[in-house]
Parts: sequence; structure tokens; C-alpha cells
Amino acid sequence: MHLRFPSIDQGVQAFLWAALFFVILWLGMLAVGVSSAPALILSLVSAAAIFLFVRLRGD
Repeated sequence: MHLRFPSIDQGVQAFLWAALFFVILWLGMLAVGVSSAPALILSLVSAAAIFLFVRLRGD
């Protein structure tokens, strides 16, 4: 019997990658002194772009 991870939908994977990078970008911008509103907006836009990229191009 071969044990392997269950199959995860591409949309779920894309969301998880986007959420991970959103948190990293948001906390990183706050750490270097970017105020909270621009950091949040830029992180959300970046997360949306990462979601689309992984959703359309990811394997």
C-alpha cells in the first residue's frame, strides 16, 4: 500500500500561496516602516496577483 498526500484543488493551492505571501509581505512592510494602510493595500494587490499567477500557471 502506497501512502500519498490527498489531491488538493489548484484554487485551494493558489489561495494558500497567496495568503502566505500576503502575510509575509504585510509584516515585512510594517517591519521596514511602511505605514499600515499602504502596506495593507500593496499586500492585497500583490496577493491577488500571486493568486492569479498560481491559479493560471501553477502545476
